[in-house]
Amino acid sequence: MDFTLRVLGTASAMPVPDRIQSAQALSVHGRSFLIDCGEAVQRQMMMCKLPSMKVDSLFISHIHGDHLFGLFPLLSTMGMLCRPTPLNIYAPVNFGPILKFFLSYFGEGISFEIRHIPLKMKEPEIVYSTKSVEISAFPLNHKIDTFGFLFREKEPLWNVRKECIPQFGLSLTEIGSLKRGEDVVRPDGVIIPASVAAYKPFTPRSYAYCSDTAPFPELSSWVKGVRLLYHEATYNEAFADQARQRYHSTAADAARVALEAGAGQLILGHYSSRLKDIAALEKEARAIFPNTVAASDGDLFDLPRE
Repeated sequence: MDFTLRVLGTASAMPVPDRIQSAQALSVHGRSFLIDCGEAVQRQMMMCKLPSMKVDSLFISHIHGDHLFGLFPLLSTMGMLCRPTPLNIYAPVNFGPILKFFLSYFGEGISFEIRHIPLKMKEPEIVYSTKSVEISAFPLNHKIDTFGFLFREKEPLWNVRKECIPQFGLSLTEIGSLKRGEDVVRPDGVIIPASVAAYKPFTPRSYAYCSDTAPFPELSSWVKGVRLLYHEATYNEAFADQARQRYHSTAADAARVALEAGAGQLILGHYSSRLKDIAALEKEARAIFPNTVAASDGDLFDLPRE
């Protein structure tokens, strides 16, 4: 089953020739999620061969324009293409009036239902769940209400080793316990460890999106153990004071979050237009967290099962 991230845009507030503003597409088990929706996102999706009609849900971190200005053209295109299914948009409460304004002036040709699911949590909360995947939202530390997102495969049932069924004379009830990863404890005191008679088929994959935010203590614990972490790196350490004033992070800040969280890999993005040398940001972060990549528009990250 797929778990693939396509970074569509890595710029921050000001547009630049070779980068569009924040947008990402995540494909998990055949479902396509769009995370933030910066200007020119449709162009990037077409270049990356990502059909807009296949988007399952949208996740908007906050209502600053560089994360939102591509949304309404996208909705208009979906309307012109006669999208047949409702579209859920997970966004802060203050997105509601903006959506209402758009629909009041430009919604005539949009026949599909657009559902705004307001985000207002103070700590991580599951907002989306299927049989195999769950998505949590959590607050970030920015000038306005802003949220991060954690996409995670659910824990799989364990596989019982076939040879152990006759070897231990396992009952259906005992097999059920082993599939849940539980040891079998029999009335006579005999214990059949799950680690002996069964095995976990794979380790759940996970991805966290954290943009925009200044550092804060809880973040690393909220994304603890995440396999792939995207964290904004608007500035380098030379602009650390400006980062604090504007509630943003440096590459070193992002690396410290990844290190404290025990992340598998760190992706940087949301670069200031004044920073021309993205490799320098990567170097700064790698001094703290070696497995760091400074993303470019169009980069693809594939998480195979382990």
